[in-house]
Amino acid sequence: MQQAEHCLTVGATLGEGPIWVDDALWFVDIKQQRIYRHDPAAGTLDHWASPEMVGWVVPAQRGGFVAGLKSGPHHFDPATGAFERLAEVDTHLPANRLNDACVDGQGRIWFGTMDNDETSLSGRLFQWAAGLVTPTSADAVCITNGPAISPDDSTLYHVDTLGKVILAHAILGDGTLGPATEFARFGDADGHPDGAICDAEGGVWVGFYGGWAARRYGPDGVMTDEVRFPVSNITKIALGGPDGRTAYATTARQGLSEEQLEEQTQAGDIFTFRVTVPAKPIHRAAV
Repeated sequence: MQQAEHCLTVGATLGEGPIWVDDALWFVDIKQQRIYRHDPAAGTLDHWASPEMVGWVVPAQRGGFVAGLKSGPHHFDPATGAFERLAEVDTHLPANRLNDACVDGQGRIWFGTMDNDETSLSGRLFQWAAGLVTPTSADAVCITNGPAISPDDSTLYHVDTLGKVILAHAILGDGTLGPATEFARFGDADGHPDGAICDAEGGVWVGFYGGWAARRYGPDGVMTDEVRFPVSNITKIALGGPDGRTAYATTARQGLSEEQLEEQTQAGDIFTFRVTVPAKPIHRAAV
């Protein structure tokens, strides 16, 4: 069992969405409405203010990024800090926000929404392709996480955080999803499964909120690796570095009591560890 090492002091309320792009780690703090860029080689940390809560950033083919703001996807230009609305989502659900996302080999963005109060079953999984946002057939849940896409673009993994289950869907030729099958289910001692990614061999890494750990599951759903942390709320990891084998994990202070924060002084920071299987390629969104 590995132990994660402290990497970067951030103190994020809700760190999320790490992704390795162009030799740097990008991530967000949803509740503080910030986008971060960390260059490990230079030792720098830059950040930008977002006009709304921001759940994720993914690189765009046109340059810059697509950012998942509360109201919908926006184009984000780091050079100017400007945001341009591309689409609106869940305008009839003012308590909803965007939460997590990934991009497949065709440049489609798969993203989820959730109830910001974490009580209503109003979270849905969406696909954005050819300029259109379309709800998928995945069941509504309170908190969506992932999704993660297998290296061959054949399978989508969808995390139902409060249901403590990861579901797998075949991605069909027309871009729709097949029926859900259970990939992995967790007990109370595990904490809540949070963000998920796939590596180059189709393994699924998932962070556990309240679980003090990140774990890797093979394509057969059997756990292959576990990494323990000195903080409890692990939200998501990214694989990067020069060889794609350095993992970076975001964490959160949200939900911790004053006493817990005194014990977990590094809560909300970035942690790192090494992995055997490297990252799969990062795809850029077709905007």
